[in-house]
Amino acid sequence: MSRRKTERLLNLVICLLATRRPLSAEQIRHAVPGYDAGNDEAFQRMFERDKNELREIGIPVEVHRDPWDDEPGYRIMRQAYELPEITLEADEAAVLGLAAQVWQRANLAEAASGALLKLRAAGVQTDEAAAGPLELRVDTRDPAFPALWEAVRDRRVVRFDYRAAGSEVLLTRTVEPWGVVSRRGRWYVVGHDRERDAPRVFRLSRISGSVVPVGRAGAVSVPEGVDIRSMVGHRDSLLPERAATVRVREGTCQWLRQVGAVSPGEDGWDIVTLDFADPEWLAGSIVAFAADAEVLDPPDVRDAVIRRLKGALA
Repeated sequence: MSRRKTERLLNLVICLLATRRPLSAEQIRHAVPGYDAGNDEAFQRMFERDKNELREIGIPVEVHRDPWDDEPGYRIMRQAYELPEITLEADEAAVLGLAAQVWQRANLAEAASGALLKLRAAGVQTDEAAAGPLELRVDTRDPAFPALWEAVRDRRVVRFDYRAAGSEVLLTRTVEPWGVVSRRGRWYVVGHDRERDAPRVFRLSRISGSVVPVGRAGAVSVPEGVDIRSMVGHRDSLLPERAATVRVREGTCQWLRQVGAVSPGEDGWDIVTLDFADPEWLAGSIVAFAADAEVLDPPDVRDAVIRRLKGALA
């Protein structure tokens, strides 16, 4: 199923679930992104197919016929849509929670919000709580995440500019992505690097510019027995541990104070010394404290913080 169709069906479900009264086909046509607003016949065919597909997968799209209205109305009753109480083991619940987080980061939430906004603008009352279980998020600020997640989903080759650790040189990489993994708060894409003709792990925060899809969908196949999580873990274990010195304003940067050793400084500042392995990860943690933290040493961490601040300013 194409991404466009998936988004349209999901938005249709949210629309019919959130409305407090049945909606006519014409109201749905203008509220749900993806329907043809100019061709009546094409819209009717698409809408009929969508209703049938939702019913085939168990989503109860109900038809309401009001004798005072010329057209029938459609909605999804929340009681019929919701699952009965389910008991999960701890590990099962954890897996479902992670899957939900990934769906949250996909750009479907923005389109769904737009559908609800159109409904309210048309005078249709919506129940936002009913759509709540469909709102999902992943905590990542890496701009490359959406494109890489879609490439993994579509099994499609990508190309991007990448900066290796401790280097300012950008090299173009063409990668067959096998998966996107989070480890210790950092995101990685794992796959086959065509330039090096070998499996490689790439930190998303080191990707510069856009991630460009290459070729057709379905061209990437993941080799049997590949454990992308262990590949990321092995990569982390290869990084040597070093010490960083950070100047922090008094009364701020509590996380840095907890993970490092604090000594008094001058003029309302303290000095924190902490161990780290990945300079990009440490820079990403320090930059969140803005003007309350200043890296004194080593230079590569300081440069990484400055580069991130300049990127935010730009």
